[in-house]
Amino acid sequence: MSQATVDACFSPYLYPVYRDDNSVVVIIDILRATSAICTAFEHGVEKIIPVATVEEAREYQAKGYLAAAEREAVPVEGFPFGNSPYSYMGDHIKGQTIVLTTTNGTQAINAAKDAHKVIIGAFTNISAVCEYLVAQDRNVLLLCSGWKNKFNLEDALFAGAVTEQLVKHPEKFKLQDAALALSYLYQQAKEDPLKFLSKASHKERLAKLGLKDDIKYCLQPDQTREIPVLENGALVRMKW
Repeated sequence: MSQATVDACFSPYLYPVYRDDNSVVVIIDILRATSAICTAFEHGVEKIIPVATVEEAREYQAKGYLAAAEREAVPVEGFPFGNSPYSYMGDHIKGQTIVLTTTNGTQAINAAKDAHKVIIGAFTNISAVCEYLVAQDRNVLLLCSGWKNKFNLEDALFAGAVTEQLVKHPEKFKLQDAALALSYLYQQAKEDPLKFLSKASHKERLAKLGLKDDIKYCLQPDQTREIPVLENGALVRMKW
């Protein structure tokens, strides 16, 4: 059996270079979109419709949908919440369909929408994601959302953490250079990811907004076994 490849793309802008429509793409936006999405499914959301623009979210909102929007790390005026994971805990989201737009994460989902499979990854569901990837016979692309199409450290760190798990199965996976580099990065950070990210730009941005609890939550592994997957333009709960 031929080995599947594991590669990492540092931003949605670079996705066309890495694009492989037969791969499983893992969308990564640790602070905070993918962490919030996983939290929402853990707390019973039925479906999340990711949209690229605030205007699209407003159109859905006008039709009666519950919509959430975030730009520059703060909720957009006129929407009940943004992308803090704490906004997605509780009975108010149970059974709901939520329309979501964020600065980075939903852009990455939109970029990869034509891949064989698009799943949502975060530290909060990392073990489930890794187990799923090992069970597939497909190339894996770890797509970091970054910050406005630029590299960011926390997404790269998660991609490295996933790579570290997949490399335990050398008979199944061959690492490409970007994934290999991020596995080395994770080796430097794994003992204390929060400390490692202390100077990271987006962590500092969120801390200045008083969102330190969000940061800590988003770095806690295995808060859920749910794997959101993109089907027909919406994120739903994977059954596997």
